[in-house]
Amino acid sequence: MLKLGVNIDHVATIRQARRTIEPDPVAAAALAELGGADGITIHLRQDRRHILDRDVRMLRDTVQGVLNLELAPHEHGSGVVELAKIMKPDQACLVPEHRAEVTTEGGLRISAEDGVLRSVIDDLKTRGVLVSLFIEPDPAVVRLSKQLGADAVELHTGAWAEAWLAARGRDDDPELVRQVQRLETAAQAAGEAGIRLHAGHGITYRNIGGILHLPGLRELNIGHSIISRAVLVGMTQAVRDMKDLMR
Repeated sequence: MLKLGVNIDHVATIRQARRTIEPDPVAAAALAELGGADGITIHLRQDRRHILDRDVRMLRDTVQGVLNLELAPHEHGSGVVELAKIMKPDQACLVPEHRAEVTTEGGLRISAEDGVLRSVIDDLKTRGVLVSLFIEPDPAVVRLSKQLGADAVELHTGAWAEAWLAARGRDDDPELVRQVQRLETAAQAAGEAGIRLHAGHGITYRNIGGILHLPGLRELNIGHSIISRAVLVGMTQAVRDMKDLMR
């Protein structure tokens, strides 16, 4: 069955806007799990703009399902990788990170010669962490991820989501068709390579139906759309609504 990881970063974003103690992402995670979330996803950024080290520690102790920690493998002395090694989340998704970006702006650029990336993958795996790489939907990058030792790839669905929005409901829109084909080709490559397939970024209640057919898809990680609905209807109901669409 397709799993849902709920990204609660934006709950922490609201908290950090006032540098106060609420809303607490730990409480949000508990409510998300009550709504049927299979996992909780958090991105510990180098600048700690939303999720804090305290959140990681408390969520490691309280999340009942899968705790998925997103982090940049090239951390530049921020201590993120070391904290991940200590906390041993169930999953770690290695992502690109740029200081000025509002949200993650694309897939991780990887190469067979990237010793730092390979070392981070190996170190986390030896601690029992399932490691995924957040990548563009490109078959060559899927195969390279497998070569580097990753357990899974998470396809960056941002370009597809933008094309879906621009198409205004037209399934035959050329750019939307192209982006769907990119995802399908990458999904097929993941199956052939024997690597787990996840997807995330820009997935909403309105467009999710356009991605559920991907062969071998095992997990979706969704944040902004769920948190946006949770502001209006509550976290538990927002997660239930998304799970209903996934079924």
